[in-house]
Amino acid sequence: MAVEIVRSTCPHDCASACAVDVERLAPDRVGRLRGGRWNPYTDGMICAKVARYAERTHNPDRLTTPMVRDGPKGSGRFKPIGWDEALDRVADAFDAARRRHGPQALWPYHYAGTMGLVQRDGIQRFRALLGTSLQHDTFCTSLGDAGWAAGMGARKWGVDPREMADSDVIVLWGLNAVHTQVQIMGWVARARKARGARLVVVDPYRNPTAEKADMHLMPRPGTDAALACAVMHVLFRDGLADRTYLAAHTDDPEGLEAHLRDRTPAWAARITGLSADEIEAFAHLYGGTGRAYLRIGYGFTRSRNGAAAMHAVTCLPVVTGAWAHRGGGALWSMSGLYQLDTSLITADEHRDGTQRWLDQSRLGAILTGAASDALAAGPPVTAMLIQNTNPMVTAPDSTQVARGFAREDLFVCVHEQILTETARMADVVLPATTFLEHDDLYKGGGHTVLGIGLRVITPLGEARCNHDVLNALMARLDAPAHVANEMSARELLEETLRLSGLPEAEEIRDAGGHDCATSFDVHHFRKGFGHCDGRFRFHGAWRGAQAAVMPDLPDHLEIIEAADADHPFRLVTAPARQFLNSSFNETPTSRAQQGRPTVFVHPDDAQSLGVTDGAPVRLGNRRGSVTLHAQVFPGLPTGTVVVESLWPAAAFPEGLGINALVGADPGPPNGGAVFHDTAVWLRPAGVEAKAEAPESWAAAPPVSPPPALETA
Repeated sequence: MAVEIVRSTCPHDCASACAVDVERLAPDRVGRLRGGRWNPYTDGMICAKVARYAERTHNPDRLTTPMVRDGPKGSGRFKPIGWDEALDRVADAFDAARRRHGPQALWPYHYAGTMGLVQRDGIQRFRALLGTSLQHDTFCTSLGDAGWAAGMGARKWGVDPREMADSDVIVLWGLNAVHTQVQIMGWVARARKARGARLVVVDPYRNPTAEKADMHLMPRPGTDAALACAVMHVLFRDGLADRTYLAAHTDDPEGLEAHLRDRTPAWAARITGLSADEIEAFAHLYGGTGRAYLRIGYGFTRSRNGAAAMHAVTCLPVVTGAWAHRGGGALWSMSGLYQLDTSLITADEHRDGTQRWLDQSRLGAILTGAASDALAAGPPVTAMLIQNTNPMVTAPDSTQVARGFAREDLFVCVHEQILTETARMADVVLPATTFLEHDDLYKGGGHTVLGIGLRVITPLGEARCNHDVLNALMARLDAPAHVANEMSARELLEETLRLSGLPEAEEIRDAGGHDCATSFDVHHFRKGFGHCDGRFRFHGAWRGAQAAVMPDLPDHLEIIEAADADHPFRLVTAPARQFLNSSFNETPTSRAQQGRPTVFVHPDDAQSLGVTDGAPVRLGNRRGSVTLHAQVFPGLPTGTVVVESLWPAAAFPEGLGINALVGADPGPPNGGAVFHDTAVWLRPAGVEAKAEAPESWAAAPPVSPPPALETA
């Protein structure tokens, strides 16, 4: 057959939700993927990882048939079985767990291997109808969301990213766009060409995005709030604050100004490692124009003080009044903008109010009982269904996670495309479709266009989509009747669009997506921020079990895992260009181009430790240690080390991945993974490590249900 070009949407955990043109070579085979020019944000640009997606879809390691464990847990020994037998085995095990400990002994666990609303979020309907334990999603945005809402309120959207073309200054704060959201760099290029815009990057190491910046600020990890406070000090001191805007739109500008009087550039320099001159220069550049666009990333929020840092950073465009100008303001996420009725997908109204919330980041403690509070006063977890995630690699404190999955009394079913580290720990493995083999719809967290992805090719082997597997299991488990359980994924997609007042899927796809952008007044909060009085809160409106920990006014919060004499380095586990998340570490070209697990070490630190470029080193703390190779690299502060990941654990010489070093304690005010907040030691491989006491597991406050965010 002739090559056909089929429109679709990338499903992966990146805010870009890119429009893609897929080469269909045969009914069951695709070729190269390219960026769709029919989507105004993607505009023809996608990352290389997705361009070669055929490597994943047609990977010889794809799972094609259900399998049952035929050896010890973790051995990777399985034998094929039929779908009916597999589903019966899973349903019987889940039913046994319910009979022994109640329905909350079953924990369906998922995350963002697909961002499609039908295939990702249907597991919420499974939880609601069967009364299982619920999941508090804390891997990605919970800390940032809390910080955004503390000032901005319940409205989770911002300035249309296409307005960057009209900006004079663009600040990428904690966002390595070259690695993670490449379209942003296209819009930066437009602004530079049209207006001579300046690009500022705030990031703790000189990554490819920072290399393209006109100004790169390299603060120590976990010190972003101090930088933001010092910038605001300069804005007030030097007449760059828009006092008219502040009086009309904020709660207490006078109190903020008084609070910031001693948060000087010299004060922040001692905390951040930046010079006072760098801070002054940035403040004057940022405050010198209303057309300053602040694109806020995820990285700096993944710290124990990440929510406080987010609140401080969101204050900047409020102090300058940048929200009032085209090309000015900020964007963290557009996810609250989409007015979608997903009630059929999630069945949230069927939750009975008694189900406990379990924190996905505390998976190790939940499975091992290492922290008394982790189970939220409920029964042990004795059965799990896992979709869209590989927690053996992605979850914090992965050594503890591995211990939990090794429990003989824990039944695990993993629905996956590849035999991942987590799938190897399963009792039953079910083959899953890729996004090219099923139907779904997608919100773009980094833009305003709703995307559609309809099935491009037939499923590989016996692979089935998430929706079909969930419905089949619910039927076997006698779940209460629900209309979505009688629908195909396509029918559920179409009904969700109809309930949301939107056109049919093919019409949206053929139109290049449905643009949900509204008016300047909405995107720039001219009608008010998301609090009842419409004012931005400098006095943070904190919510959550640990709200009392949070600062009243924006400030540097000293609760990070600080370096000390035994752990003199701060570790950042940044996303690698070829991986971004664990899905792409399974493709041969990504692995080949990324090379091997490497730790960036400043030349001065390397010299003091006797470490040479390319030498094997050991990185560790009280949670464990890993071996990898050093790359002597001047583009980071002394005392900071960076490991770009997520590599599969098997890529490390000892088979233990980088998240073994990351703590699983929940960041305040209401939980959140702290992937970039780790203190470690580093030494040449072969040098004996000092014995350390294992991490003590202090009880953490209970999590609250995630707060609802307003739609436009």
